[in-house]
Amino acid sequence: MDSGSLPAEPTELPNSLTESDGSAVIRVLSYNIRSMRDSPVALARVMKACAPDLVLIQEAPRFFRWRKQLARLARAADLVILSGGGTAAGPALLCSLRATVERTEDVLLPLTPGLHRRGFATAVVRFGGARLGVVSCHLSLQKDERYAQGGMLLDRVEAMGVEHAVVGGDLNERPGGRTFRRLAAALNDAWATRPWGGEYTSTPTDPHQRIDAILATKGVEVLGCGVPDFLDRDELRAATDHLPVLAALRVPAV
Repeated sequence: MDSGSLPAEPTELPNSLTESDGSAVIRVLSYNIRSMRDSPVALARVMKACAPDLVLIQEAPRFFRWRKQLARLARAADLVILSGGGTAAGPALLCSLRATVERTEDVLLPLTPGLHRRGFATAVVRFGGARLGVVSCHLSLQKDERYAQGGMLLDRVEAMGVEHAVVGGDLNERPGGRTFRRLAAALNDAWATRPWGGEYTSTPTDPHQRIDAILATKGVEVLGCGVPDFLDRDELRAATDHLPVLAALRVPAV
């Protein structure tokens, strides 16, 4: 989609709410947190300021005492752990108490010798009458493995058996890449659908590329998506080496 055909940007993202027809407006945050090697205090402040219902994390702690580190982050951001972390090789899910959890599953992907293990953190949750599949992913740096993992991601969304789903992750690829295009052909790229805030997610000190994205199945309405412009720039630089992506989505009732 070229810039001339993009819809007008919303001035601000809607707050979370459950509507009278049972549908739900939710705020979804996708964020690569670099194993919390930077400032956990700044990281928690950034996440809390976004007021998310769901946080789709990449590079969560996965080694020594990783559960305790992730629990501390969730608590500091007024969230709870949903799934993932070390058991998903890095992707993790956090949520607010507004979410009702139906089920969770951590998925490890095939290991390519010499490359990092990858995985998906997945869940099915409900907000009011809306039911939603959720997947956090961090795709490979190696282009052929990344493309294969993109196919596995779409297969996983299909296998969840839900009508509506949201995917968030560090795709390690710009929108013109073949894996990004493969995903965007099957799912709506939220920023391209309804841009809001900033586009580029890497790096906080020099934003110049969009390699992190939130994507949703066709029935989910995107109300706005992008890098929030209300966050403190010093805290963003202190928190991690990516910028967060925040989306407001309207999920229809089942």
